Amino acid sequence: MKMNLANIKKAKKLLNLGECVAIPTETVYGLAGNAYSNKACKKIFKLKRRPKNNPLIVHYYDIWDLEKDCYLNKDFFKLFKKFCPGPITFILNLKKKSKISKIATNNKMTLAIRFPKHPITRYLLKGLTFPLAAPSANISTRVSAVSSLDVKEDFGKKIKYILDGGRSRIGVESTIVDLRDKPRILRLGGLDTLKIQKILNKKIVLNNKSKKISVPGNFKLHYSPGIPIRLRVKKVKKNEAYLLIKKKKKTKQNYYFLSKKGDLKEAAKNLYSTLRKIKKDNYISIAVEKIPNKGLGKTINDRLMKASKF
Repeated sequence: MKMNLANIKKAKKLLNLGECVAIPTETVYGLAGNAYSNKACKKIFKLKRRPKNNPLIVHYYDIWDLEKDCYLNKDFFKLFKKFCPGPITFILNLKKKSKISKIATNNKMTLAIRFPKHPITRYLLKGLTFPLAAPSANISTRVSAVSSLDVKEDFGKKIKYILDGGRSRIGVESTIVDLRDKPRILRLGGLDTLKIQKILNKKIVLNNKSKKISVPGNFKLHYSPGIPIRLRVKKVKKNEAYLLIKKKKKTKQNYYFLSKKGDLKEAAKNLYSTLRKIKKDNYISIAVEKIPNKGLGKTINDRLMKASKF
């Protein structure tokens, strides 16, 4: 998709006024507002119907902007050099002089940050004097948006503007890594954790089931299409959709495939749009076959597990 400078200029104007706009990223669409503004951050929580104890991820253009707000360390620099901009979010300690809204952080002295790769959003960030708080552009607990149409479906005219950047290339949220002490993965996402482990050259603990909610995506119910989901199913019920990792030789009307050949990257990209389509097709529930628990398959299983807590 070509970059429309007039559209970016319109989004920038609204953000400067303290409004919220939807922005494209390579993972999913974000609901963005000025991360330094209490007014804008309050609007994000209200529009999403998001619990106040669920902090926001803040998006930066470059490292120089981030240094104003957070303390950086060796592990951060290693991962930044390899994966940024890209689908990785870092948990860092905030500086006392940081202007980040306390509403965005739930009054904590930590911040979830990332550098989105989408060229339209990078261009937008470069022209702003503040970073963007931008959780996924969907109603809280529901399926994330991977297109401007998804955002419109969830919010209608409640959002001032949707900056269209085409379909999200990765299709699932960023991987969250806590770098405050020993590195820990707090949310599986679009970057394989083994790649992170390789760069840091140390074993990283997966700690995404902590009862203390400190990062997005850690609530019991999340990523739900609004109908029940059953996992690792072999026998499908009447009026139930069957979600499959790859295309079968024999197909039925209620079969939905995440990938033609079982490619986990393609499957992750298609996950949310397929869940939305099944709901629109008026099925009463979704049965999911067993999905390989490796690479991005781990992320797919994580999302479906949380979506099944209906």
